Amino acid sequence: MTKYPMTVQGARALEEEHAHLTKVVRPKLSQDIGTARELGDLKENAEYHAAREQQGMVEARIRDIEGRLQNAVIIDVTTIAHTGKVIFGTTVEIANCETDESVTYQIVGEDEADIKLSKISVGSPIARALIGKEEGDVVTVKTPSGVVEYEIVEVRHI
Repeated sequence: MTKYPMTVQGARALEEEHAHLTKVVRPKLSQDIGTARELGDLKENAEYHAAREQQGMVEARIRDIEGRLQNAVIIDVTTIAHTGKVIFGTTVEIANCETDESVTYQIVGEDEADIKLSKISVGSPIARALIGKEEGDVVTVKTPSGVVEYEIVEVRHI
């Protein structure tokens, strides 16, 4: 069985989504299906078919979330001693050795990854190159545009 590393915040977000789907969306869809049934012939009832299709997608997402949470390994980085090493859950500031541009990423599970929020998946090329390294180390990352070197400026446990 596959285990999914997840931060405390990521687990909380999935739990909130699960609660919303089961307590708000699911009852509303059941009500919509009941209302659409009352409209008559189900063969030509677009509202009924749309509601049933939506219900199928919601139920699939609920099962997916339940499976992920059941197989999650929740890692609270704030309870781990700060050694300066990059580990799952840490926030890392890196600087491009060539351009001196600096970016900050938090290394998170695949469900939590969102580049707009500066959260990268532990399985991404940058995260794989950073894991296990320390502040001051230079890492090489293979990107679609070529090889890029980054220096680890700071590692934070947030």
